[in-house]
Amino acid sequence: MLTEHDVPPTRDVRLQDGVPTRSIPYGRDGRLAVTEWGDPYGTPVFFFHGTPGCRVGPLPKTSFLFRHRIRLICYDRPGYGRSTRREKRAVSDGADQVRTIADRLGIERFAVVGRSGGGPHALACAALLRERVTKAATLVTLAPPDEGPDGMGRRWYDDMAPSNIKEYEAASQGTRYFTEFLEPRAQDIREKPTSLIRGFFHELPQSDRRIVMNAVVRKSLTQGYEIALKSSFGGWVDDAVAFRNPWGFDLALISAPVRLWHGADDIFSPVSHTGWLAEKIRGAEPLIQPGVGHFSAIYALPSLLTWLTAGAPSFARPAYCG
Repeated sequence: MLTEHDVPPTRDVRLQDGVPTRSIPYGRDGRLAVTEWGDPYGTPVFFFHGTPGCRVGPLPKTSFLFRHRIRLICYDRPGYGRSTRREKRAVSDGADQVRTIADRLGIERFAVVGRSGGGPHALACAALLRERVTKAATLVTLAPPDEGPDGMGRRWYDDMAPSNIKEYEAASQGTRYFTEFLEPRAQDIREKPTSLIRGFFHELPQSDRRIVMNAVVRKSLTQGYEIALKSSFGGWVDDAVAFRNPWGFDLALISAPVRLWHGADDIFSPVSHTGWLAEKIRGAEPLIQPGVGHFSAIYALPSLLTWLTAGAPSFARPAYCG
């Protein structure tokens, strides 16, 4: 068990991209950029951003996190924002990343939640860090693509937007092919972050259109895209390739309570993915909301956070370091 005495003093928190950021060593020569939101004395929850995404984006207000005593820990996955890229990473590597951060911050037990492309990584933690994960939740997640009992196989693309099908079919061809495929689009988004939303707007259901047209949400989304792709688009490449390959863990290993939220009209991560996962994860509770799509996950996150932290102890003082 980790204690505050196992952790060196706090250091190396800097203002980067407009938010306090800690750069944590990872692997031989890599770094993970980590930002904490909310109550530093609260119950720790790791949040996994979407694809593309970063540690900055649409999140609950700080006042909400303090009121519910939540310590929300966000980090850039390798290749996004200020985190060092690690090519050929698997979804299962998310567990190793979180273990590294949690050990550095002196956190022994925690909950996990992932939105969109972050969902698979939250499930990886629940499966591979069973002794440390108290609860897990996903919002509009994808399911494994494998053929047979370990994945959805050919059904993976059912009811998915044409643009996403095209992207994931390219990702299935491997890192080199997908890099060439994605480069023009990623460069356009790096120069004009709003172009990502404009590019998929015509495919959105009406409920999602209303959300991304909200000035506050739109600003938060585009800010996140800008920071995520500032240095490279390698994280986006590696995420998509990882989703289309074996995830590297068995869902049957998950023993913590799990909630799976999904908007019934989602066209980016179809609701059938959550339905499949609910059948495979023992005791998982699917929460399907009719009449909403992918971006309603932004508004569903607060209620999942209160569930994730209900009954958990808070701490007399935070134990973390640089």
